[in-house]
Amino acid sequence: MTTTVEKPDHAAASIVEFCRFARSRGLSVGMHQTLTALESVNVIGVADRRLLSFALRSVLCSSQEEWEQFDQLFDKFWSSDRSQLDSEKDRLPRAAVLRKQSTDSRLLVSAESSDASQDNEGKLVSGASSQQRLKRVDFSEASQADLAALEDLSLRLLRQMSLRLARRMKIEAQAEHIDLRRSIRRNISRGGDLSHLAHKGRKRQEKRLVIFLDISGSMNLYSLFLLRFAYALQKHFKRVDTFLFSTSVVEVSDLLRAHKLSEALNALSQRAVEWSGGTRIGESLREFNRRDGRRILTRNTFFMILSDGWDTGAPQMLVAELRHTRSRVQKLVWLNPLLGLKDYRPITRGMSAALPHVDVFAPAHNLESLLALERYL
Repeated sequence: MTTTVEKPDHAAASIVEFCRFARSRGLSVGMHQTLTALESVNVIGVADRRLLSFALRSVLCSSQEEWEQFDQLFDKFWSSDRSQLDSEKDRLPRAAVLRKQSTDSRLLVSAESSDASQDNEGKLVSGASSQQRLKRVDFSEASQADLAALEDLSLRLLRQMSLRLARRMKIEAQAEHIDLRRSIRRNISRGGDLSHLAHKGRKRQEKRLVIFLDISGSMNLYSLFLLRFAYALQKHFKRVDTFLFSTSVVEVSDLLRAHKLSEALNALSQRAVEWSGGTRIGESLREFNRRDGRRILTRNTFFMILSDGWDTGAPQMLVAELRHTRSRVQKLVWLNPLLGLKDYRPITRGMSAALPHVDVFAPAHNLESLLALERYL
């Protein structure tokens, strides 16, 4: 077997890609097994293919049949046959490549069909019990049968949440600028009760939301669902800025203002975005702070990071950039899909170093956890 050393930045992406490949060939590989595989590789590395094979087989195989099938799948993915897989991917149109990077081509395909629900909201998931179940389904493990209903439900509930938040912020902006003197004078003829309030002419600056979404390889199972989340928020807020990052940062705020989600995703496939690359959260934050921070960050800003925290960069840089970002915003929120796993602990170097500088650390693995953002804001 040929031994090839992969760059550290692409190791996590390769492992996630192999787990997805194994799952499509019949192995029962979910997000928990993928996370365990990433942790194993973080210890042993990827240079020794024989050792890598043993480690992944012990993590991903749960039956004798899967154990016997594993060697063939491993060889096909990492040997010369892998070039055939890559060439198949290269022959696809760029929009289709984006679909391949979603969970088994399911998310983007269903996103196109769900655009119809924007014009016809009568197509809802039937039954409160079905809705509650779908709200708790982990995005990485959603079945093909559930996907269309989950997409429709997500679109409807995220839209409702965004509208409530936008309306609440407008009410708050008015309520905090009451002119007490004018209010008293206006209500003297009514017996002095302050039944009609006068507001000052100057209104407070509107709150701003900045979304910083990780699209690295280890986030493949979640990134497009979280992109839908960003789309729903940006659809109903005037001041939302969305950035995608892996090893570099790309702003996509303009694309997510499209009338339909499918239009936004098609436009995104034409923009130079490094999907499924390595993860350099600290360096990406530094790039953002130097290039866009002065223009965007204010004391009325909620800065939201959507990432699993698998940072390949130096923890010191991540801490420095988080500290700088936190000093300039009202609140820093970190939503981590892995936090939804029962046994997950934020013990990676990057994530453990980041936590002291985060106001809210919460999961983002299913629809229910995304809707919880309403109370954080």
